[in-house]
Amino acid sequence: MISPAQQRRKRVRAKVIGSAERPRLSVYISNRQVMAQLIDDARGVTLASATSAKTTGSLTEKATAVGVEIAEMAKKKKITAVVFDRGSRLYHGRLDALATAARDKGLEF
Repeated sequence: MISPAQQRRKRVRAKVIGSAERPRLSVYISNRQVMAQLIDDARGVTLASATSAKTTGSLTEKATAVGVEIAEMAKKKKITAVVFDRGSRLYHGRLDALATAARDKGLEF
């Protein structure tokens, strides 16, 4: 039997596909860390990644820092637009903080 979280993840991934021009911004939030990757699904390559391993504070503060970091990495690689992959999480709280920080730094969703 598939859990509701796995069903949500499959439903989101069926619709969200990254390309070289518009890579997929995949976000993973654990109990302690926040991770984000820019993925080109056409080639199966990770273009950039950011993690909150060396930052301190609450998870929301870590998510904001990761959002800023991934947006800066995207800017260095001349990526302006991404497709947001929220995984199995609802767009709320920490996920919203990461997305807002990335948008404020210039990424378009």
